[in-house]
Amino acid sequence: MSQLDELFARCRTEGRAALVGYLPVGFPSYDASVEAMTAMVEAGVDAVEVGMPYSDPLMEGPVIQAAHQAALDAGTRQADVLRAVEAVAATGAPTLVMGYWNPVHRYGFRRWAQALKDAGGVGAITPDLIPEEAPEWLEACRALDLDPVFLVAPSSTDERIAVVGRTNRGFVYAAAVMGVTGARAQLGAGARDLVARVRAQTDLPVGVGIGVSTGEQAAEVAGFADAVVVGSALVTALQTGGVDAVRRLAAELAEGVRSPVRN
Repeated sequence: MSQLDELFARCRTEGRAALVGYLPVGFPSYDASVEAMTAMVEAGVDAVEVGMPYSDPLMEGPVIQAAHQAALDAGTRQADVLRAVEAVAATGAPTLVMGYWNPVHRYGFRRWAQALKDAGGVGAITPDLIPEEAPEWLEACRALDLDPVFLVAPSSTDERIAVVGRTNRGFVYAAAVMGVTGARAQLGAGARDLVARVRAQTDLPVGVGIGVSTGEQAAEVAGFADAVVVGSALVTALQTGGVDAVRRLAAELAEGVRSPVRN
């Protein structure tokens, strides 16, 4: 049983969803990003997505795109991402890398998988990679007991969802809306239906991301999903209010997932 399996089992026992928080390494600096990720865990975030800065993050909205570029401009590199994984994993929270495939491929995906494992990472979310194009990556993950996580969206067919459900380990990442990441006043109306469609194809937990920015929204998503994934709102908090603002927002979100709204 992986760390993610243990996390979701514990959350089911507690009758709640897991809270997954995302921040990119190197924004606004390496030290500040790691301090903020650690603060998230201390405030109640259950698992951390360590963001790998990339020059063309197609899934990301303007907030995270700008953070990626600032991190790259500051000289953030793969070695920094792996150091951050090690530091965050030391908190005991399951730690994944959220990153695009080209940097992993250029690094050498087998070498990168081993480095991720050595740093204490539990897996990787690869938003621009699909299972059919990843047989060697999946083999490397199996060999090292890492959890590969692929995405589904409201536009995904049942056949696509079934493929992801058979391939993923840990959980299925369900993008709540069609579009890029970013905080939203209202969540996508199709998120609940998408979770139901995923559950019809797999027994894996389903995490919903894109749009959640408040404790109230976190409670809403926690009422029908197994995990609530928050990124842009935490990046904005870090940008505008520093680590203390991240800690406050993480605590609000953690309270939300522990008080799910079921209807």
